Amino acid sequence: MVTVVGVRFKKAGKIYYFDPDIIDVKFNDFVVVETARGIEFGHVVIGSKEISEEDIVSPLKKVIRIATDEDFDMHRENKRKAKEAIELCQAKVGEHNLKMKLVDVEYTFDNNKVIFYFTADGRVDFRELVKDLAAIFKTRIELRQIGVRDEAKMVGGIGPCGKQCCCAQFLGEFDPVSIKMAKEQSLSLNPTKISGLCGRLMCCLKYEHNTYEELLKNTPQTGAIVVTPLGKGTVVDSYTLLERVKVKVKLNDGTEDLLQYQISDIEVTGELDPAYVKTEDNNHNISDMIGLDD
Repeated sequence: MVTVVGVRFKKAGKIYYFDPDIIDVKFNDFVVVETARGIEFGHVVIGSKEISEEDIVSPLKKVIRIATDEDFDMHRENKRKAKEAIELCQAKVGEHNLKMKLVDVEYTFDNNKVIFYFTADGRVDFRELVKDLAAIFKTRIELRQIGVRDEAKMVGGIGPCGKQCCCAQFLGEFDPVSIKMAKEQSLSLNPTKISGLCGRLMCCLKYEHNTYEELLKNTPQTGAIVVTPLGKGTVVDSYTLLERVKVKVKLNDGTEDLLQYQISDIEVTGELDPAYVKTEDNNHNISDMIGLDD
């Protein structure tokens, strides 16, 4: 087992493990650590704990020190300089007529490098831009192209639910999201209703996916023939979280009625209503044409 602390360098950023060594590092401390790209200023979001060596990436970097007042001053100064750098870089992008959108700028803590994050539809030849920026800032320059989901995470905003975007608030990493998740949760397949600010499928589709997968194992599919207390019928709709289904039942007097049953109160025969399933298949083919898979 290895003793580690979890450190974040950005709000809702990925958590990295570091070796506290002999330093008494506590939860919510700010620390200065050594990383692959140099010295960095970070926030301890996981206090000292022991984990298996298999769960770390060797070699494990060490915490250099608990952040001092001078370190906080340096961090604030880097933030201030980053705002100025954005304006300068945007002006240079305009001068070179580059089809790219500058999203954010970041100084490494030791001022050894300035990183510019941008989005673009394709590849961008920014060699001349890098030369100009290096001449202005007198340090190493890195231009990093990011995707639309990363852009939303950096910029933030209000989602369709009326709350701050999950990615900007607490999601450390993006999980894959697919249109199948929306189908299993019986959500509208209208792209405007299940897409986030980034234009991709909303991250929250993933939150309840495991629950739906588990419940759907026992839920008869639409079109299944089942035996109810009043006789055989065809499942026409389901309410997954309630574990209920709506069944079209043929009554003894020859009439049909739509009734709701708990799944535990019916028996699945394993047969399907051919006419109903054919209609459902056509509907699924149409929905698949939307092409929203992430």
